Amino acid sequence: MTWAASLLLSPLMLSIIARTKAFFAGRRGPPMLQPYRDLAKLLGKGAVYSRTTTWIFRAGPLVGLAAVLCAAALVPMGRIPAALSFPGDLVVFAYLLALARFAAVLAALDTGSAFEGMGASRETFFSALAEPALLFALAALCRLAGDWSLTGVLGNISGEDWLTHGPAILMAAGALFIVLLAENSRIPVDDPDTHLELTMIHEVMVLDHGGPDLAFILYGAALKLWTFAALLASLFTPPEGTALWVQAAGFLGCMAAASIAVGVVESVMARLRLSRVPMLLAGACALSMLALAGTLR
Repeated sequence: MTWAASLLLSPLMLSIIARTKAFFAGRRGPPMLQPYRDLAKLLGKGAVYSRTTTWIFRAGPLVGLAAVLCAAALVPMGRIPAALSFPGDLVVFAYLLALARFAAVLAALDTGSAFEGMGASRETFFSALAEPALLFALAALCRLAGDWSLTGVLGNISGEDWLTHGPAILMAAGALFIVLLAENSRIPVDDPDTHLELTMIHEVMVLDHGGPDLAFILYGAALKLWTFAALLASLFTPPEGTALWVQAAGFLGCMAAASIAVGVVESVMARLRLSRVPMLLAGACALSMLALAGTLR
């Protein structure tokens, strides 16, 4: 159930973000099903490959999508267990996302373009700063829940934990939200709508992809956004013991709220200078470390 919901509903998060930004701009915004239409349109096109590229370029989108699909199977919907769960799966989750990023970077470098190499360099640098924040935040939640699987961690955060360690959970949630923005190339780290070469990070890495390959990349990006938002939303879902439909509705409501929050951030903030992004990610790492320290009391 959880995996099927992520596969089906993840593009809707992009629609909610776009609608939120349109609201702030005084526009109507695109239809809610526009991401699905874009994916269907790309899947119906052909792909063009440069003679410079090798099989690595073609394998990049497929490997990246497969890794994100596996990562999504490890993420629960609040109290509803994930499709796959085992002790230590949170480490596998982090490495699967790293594998997806590695495949995208290799595909970008395989083009032989210095422009895409610049984007790949920025992507790996910022990701290396975001990963410690993610791992420390998950470690803090593991300490509270007394479990080492994502299903156990996110399903065992109780109201008593909020009463006794509320500030630590909020700091972990804040760190996860910053990591969500960084890992999904959202403002203030990156602007997914820009084509100004001096500020592009993720977008520059996929300029040579088209047709089904680009559809795989866009769908993988939507699914990755869902997985990070699910980590955050699971902290605020209804407590255990409530009806299943209430838990599902509460989780989906939290996912919509996370999408709206991303849209609000992108509407009220400008993109940071590249030299400022490491400071933001260092702040996220400090938040997650403080959250971990708060759980040790």
